[in-house]
Amino acid sequence: MSAQGPTVPPVLLPEILEFSPQLLLDDIINFANEAITNAVDGLEEFLFRWAADREARVRDDWDSTQEVEQGLVAFQTLLEYHTDIAFDFFETWSLRNIFAMPADLPIVVPHQEGLDLDYPAELETELMAEVQSLRKKIDAQRRLKRLLTRSARLSTAKARQSEKKLSDLSFLQDPLLLELGQIADRFESMFTAASSLPPLTPESTAALTQLPLPDPGKRPWELSRAGYMDWATKQLLAKVKQRSSDVGNSVTGSITALIDNIGTAQRLEVIAKYESVRSSEETRQHPAPPNDVEMNDLD
Repeated sequence: MSAQGPTVPPVLLPEILEFSPQLLLDDIINFANEAITNAVDGLEEFLFRWAADREARVRDDWDSTQEVEQGLVAFQTLLEYHTDIAFDFFETWSLRNIFAMPADLPIVVPHQEGLDLDYPAELETELMAEVQSLRKKIDAQRRLKRLLTRSARLSTAKARQSEKKLSDLSFLQDPLLLELGQIADRFESMFTAASSLPPLTPESTAALTQLPLPDPGKRPWELSRAGYMDWATKQLLAKVKQRSSDVGNSVTGSITALIDNIGTAQRLEVIAKYESVRSSEETRQHPAPPNDVEMNDLD
């Protein structure tokens, strides 16, 4: 119910109530603002979890962080706007109706009974102006605190987004990329070294063309006749040693067994014929190496 008649500033109310009505109203407004902040924080966690699940499910190029932050800022701004309007009306109504005294009502505080409270009007006006100025400063500081809190939240979100982008670009610091960057200098040094070499003469060109170039895809017995003979000799000696294991340890017995196993000149001719056939086949294809020299022809 509204107070009837003109009112005066409630100077004695804080002393009578032992608290300031303005501070009480400010605490109520602060509790409301903290509730809004807590609601926005809870909604922020929920929205980030929802956005992460959506990115994992949809797998598109949707920038969820920016849209969530913009939505949260708009939502918080809208809530604070309506809250400020509502509590401004509430504060005005409370000061005019609840914490108001009629101008014609004489009030004497019990502990001030009998005291002379007549002070100059100029001093009282000056003190009230100072109090009002301090109240405005306090209100400005509270609004500044809310703005700083909002800015800190936005800065934190931008920092998380920047860290995510940094982690996506961390592959640029791979040591392999540094080595790849040095390839151009190495090729240039190789080109410079090759350019400083003396030119080829006809004699050196002819010598290089006459040198047999080994084929890395061929095995030792496919390169030349000497390679094949060396390989065949080693195979024969290994086979002979395996078959002559029952011979005695004497030197004479070992030599005799080797001569008997190697065979006569007819058997050596068989080996020569086999080698000539192999050489003729080598010009047409690359045969696989024989698993073993056929010792049945040598027996």
